[in-house]
Amino acid sequence: MMQTYSSVRPVPTSLLPVLVLYYSRHGATRDLAEYIAQGINSVAGCEARLRTVPAVSSVCEATEPAIPADGPPYAEASDLEQCAGLALGSPTRFGNMAAALKHFLDGTTSQWLSGALSGKPACVFTSTGSLHGGQETTLLSMMLPLLHHGMLLVGLPYSETGLMTTRSGGSPYGVTHHALPDGSQMITEEEKIMALAQGKRLAQLVLQLKKS
Repeated sequence: MMQTYSSVRPVPTSLLPVLVLYYSRHGATRDLAEYIAQGINSVAGCEARLRTVPAVSSVCEATEPAIPADGPPYAEASDLEQCAGLALGSPTRFGNMAAALKHFLDGTTSQWLSGALSGKPACVFTSTGSLHGGQETTLLSMMLPLLHHGMLLVGLPYSETGLMTTRSGGSPYGVTHHALPDGSQMITEEEKIMALAQGKRLAQLVLQLKKS
C-alpha cells in the first residue's frame, strides 16, 4: 500500500477536502490513515488530504526537518481552516494521544477563537502494541479537543459487523489496530474494512452537512 506524496500544497478543487491528520512512530497509524483516506476518496465529491505532524523532543522542539523525508507534508493551520471534515489519529501513549499530536493541537487556539472547526464532522483512530493498551482511552483523549472546537464526533456503528467479530482491533469510538509489542502485526482484513467504512461514513456526513 505504497503511496507517493508531494510537499506542495494542493490546488483548490471543487471537491470537499477531508483532512486525515495523524502522528505515526512505526507506521501502523499511518497505514490506518491511508485506508481511512481510501474510504473518503470512495465518496464522490470528497477528497482526502493526508497530513502528519513532526516528532517533538523532551523540551517540545521539533526534531524533524521542515519537510518530511517521505510521506505526507506536515499539517498547517490552513489545513484545519480549509477542511470540511477531520479524521484524527495517533498511537497510544499510556492511554493517551502521542505528545507530537497534542503539541500540534495545543497550538490551535486561533482556530478555536475563530470557530474554524465548529460544526464540522470528525472521527478518531489509533494503534497500540498490546490488545488492551489503552485504545479506547486514547480515542477519548483525542475527542476532547475536538469537542472544545465544536466538532461533531462520528463513531463506527455496530452495523459494521466486524465490530462484533474482530479478534484484533476495533471500537465503536473509532477504528483501532493491534500492532503487537514489536510492531510486526500488519493491518488485518477486519481492521482494513472498518477503516474504509469509517472514512466513507465521515465523507458521507461531510456531504450531508454541506447539502443542509
